[in-house]
Amino acid sequence: MAEREEEEKSRGFKVEDRRRFSAEGELKPEHQGAETARTEAAAPPPPSQEQAHHAQARRGAEGPEINFATFVVSLSTQALMHLGEIPDPMTRQVQRDLPAAQHMIDILGMLQDKTRGNLDHDEEGLLRSILFDLRMKYVETARHHPGS
Repeated sequence: MAEREEEEKSRGFKVEDRRRFSAEGELKPEHQGAETARTEAAAPPPPSQEQAHHAQARRGAEGPEINFATFVVSLSTQALMHLGEIPDPMTRQVQRDLPAAQHMIDILGMLQDKTRGNLDHDEEGLLRSILFDLRMKYVETARHHPGS
């Protein structure tokens, strides 16, 4: 019987607490050196002055920060261009393409449907206002220029 107990003890398992943080949320001492090494290894080297300058120049050339509002405004700008309200930035010509304008308005409408309940008050108001204005401009343009 004693032999069997020894065998079970040798086959048993050991419970080892491998959590990095204590119950108080502090990093345990045995993990502090590893955490620092991991953070330093994961962090990229700081950019050189030349790299930082090029990155800033690219950001300036790319335009404003991309967020929901700038995305919606860029889609509405394309719709306005297709409605003939603003010139094409490439050709500087005003051209009217009602099917393309309708397509952009439909995309904004789909975006409104798909994001319902997920936008903050300002984003929801911006999208609603832009869609209303574009739909009114579309109806007026289609009425005055039916073959466009």
